[in-house]
Amino acid sequence: MSRLDGRAPDQLREVTINVGPQKFAEGSALIETGLTRVLCAVSVEEKVPPFLRGTGRGWITAEYAMLPRSTLTRTSRERAIRGRSHEIQRLIGRSLRSVIDLE
Repeated sequence: MSRLDGRAPDQLREVTINVGPQKFAEGSALIETGLTRVLCAVSVEEKVPPFLRGTGRGWITAEYAMLPRSTLTRTSRERAIRGRSHEIQRLIGRSLRSVIDLE
């Protein structure tokens, strides 16, 4: 039995990573798998949250947003981060902080 796109049940989609698609970001990548495209960008700032000032530790946060035509029906742009997007941002930030040395 195969999937609609012809892949076997245990076969992953092909993944491609294009490094540096955003000219002005300190780092960026466009990651594609199937019809899903994720644009990641990195900004570096010389500041940390107040509870980390003077500790010599860094900090990583994440921002997440879906583009209006990224789904079958148009997704509205969020004026304020709420609900699902807020939780996804928190999950991404926590995941990155758990695997990176912030010292």
